[in-house]
Amino acid sequence: MANYEEKTVLMDEATSKRAVSRIAYEIVERNRGTENLVIIGIQTKGVSLAKLIIKKIEEIEGIKLELGSLDITFYRDDLTRLSKHPVVAGNDIAFSIEDKKIILVDDVLYSGRTIRAAMEELFDMGRPEKIELAVLVDRGNRELPIRADYIGKDVPTSHDEYIDVVINDDKLEKVSICGKGDN
Repeated sequence: MANYEEKTVLMDEATSKRAVSRIAYEIVERNRGTENLVIIGIQTKGVSLAKLIIKKIEEIEGIKLELGSLDITFYRDDLTRLSKHPVVAGNDIAFSIEDKKIILVDDVLYSGRTIRAAMEELFDMGRPEKIELAVLVDRGNRELPIRADYIGKDVPTSHDEYIDVVINDDKLEKVSICGKGDN
C-alpha cells in the first residue's frame, strides 16, 4: 500500500508454520477427525493459506481433503466504492456444500465484512451443516459480530495500520504490521 511501511514482523516463516500447524491440529480435534469436512479459502490469500492448512491436515490424518476457493466480489457491501470494473477471479468449488462442515479460511480478520459476504455466498450455494472460520491473524476492530474459531495470532491494531501477509509459492514467508510512513 502506498505510503505504508513495515513497523514490526509479527511472524517469520518458522512462526507462521507453527501457527498453521496449530490451526490444523485444532480443526481435526474440534471436528473429531475429518469426516464430512471441506476447506474453502477466500480469494486470494485465504486460498493460499487454506492449501497450507490442508497439507498439514493431510499429513496428520493421512487423507485427502476437498479444497474450494471463493470469490466474494459480487457479495461485497462496498462493491460500488471499489471500481467500475471489479476484477473477478471466480469460484472453484467442485463439490456440494450441502450438509458439509466447512472451514472458511482467510488470512486476516478485520471488520468482519469479508466473512459476512463469504457466508452469504455459501448459503446461496447450499445449506452446510456448519461453518467455522480459520484466520492467520485477527486484528480486531470488528464492525460486525463475527469471530474466528481458529486463530494463528491475535494482534490488536489501529485503523491506520494493516497486516501484510506474504505468501509465495504456497510458502508463508512473513506476516508484518505496517503503518503510515512519513512520506
